[in-house]
Amino acid sequence: MLVQQGEGWRFLVDPRRHPYVVLVGGCGWATELTAAEAQELLQGVAKLQSQHRDLADQLMAEESITLEWELGELWLELEGDRNGWGLRFLLSPEAMPGPGPKRRAVEGSWSQGAAPAFAQALAAGLAGFNPA
Repeated sequence: MLVQQGEGWRFLVDPRRHPYVVLVGGCGWATELTAAEAQELLQGVAKLQSQHRDLADQLMAEESITLEWELGELWLELEGDRNGWGLRFLLSPEAMPGPGPKRRAVEGSWSQGAAPAFAQALAAGLAGFNPA
């Protein structure tokens, strides 16, 4: 089991907790994710970080930027300025038809102070992770 946390963020990987093997959290909230959901989150965060790096030098000191990324059931938003950024995400699975368990929906965010550290922990914690 891998547990990491800092001011305003938490990250845990526990392959024994199938199907929700990853826990992510922010200030006052936490949720469990499947391995596939966590990999999509990682992919999206990396993409938004890359876009922010590419654009940051073009922003004036007083300018802010909002970048969005979507893949399947996951939507991410990076909001910040040339010096930093925060993250927000929505996981909105399609409702499963018929009776039985419904899939959960989640919304969470990381502040400008917490987002970069969370993103780094996410990338390091999921590097080479294979829950199978």
